[in-house]
Amino acid sequence: MHIDLPEKLYYSIGEVAEAFSVNTSLIRFWEKEFDVLKPKKNAKGNRKFTPQDIKNLELIYHLVKERGFTLEGAKIHLKENKQKTLNQFEIIRKLESVKAELLKIKEQL
Repeated sequence: MHIDLPEKLYYSIGEVAEAFSVNTSLIRFWEKEFDVLKPKKNAKGNRKFTPQDIKNLELIYHLVKERGFTLEGAKIHLKENKQKTLNQFEIIRKLESVKAELLKIKEQL
């Protein structure tokens, strides 16, 4: 899944939920469940996600929604194999972007 967000320092929870095509409640739930997600909160309690939080959300989304892990399984997998999982996820993202570019070229022919 390719997340298309503009380059910013902070993203609102609405922008993040729209980019992932999920409800904001799911993002809030994952924030409680996974320790790696630490969005900043302002005085009113609004969550602001950093680009690092977005990367962590992409990884969690990949494990839970795309690979079918349970929440407990994803937590364990992140704790035990975080670096290996990150490396595999980066490779998958790069290959998907190459595939998208090749499909664009194919359509133009």
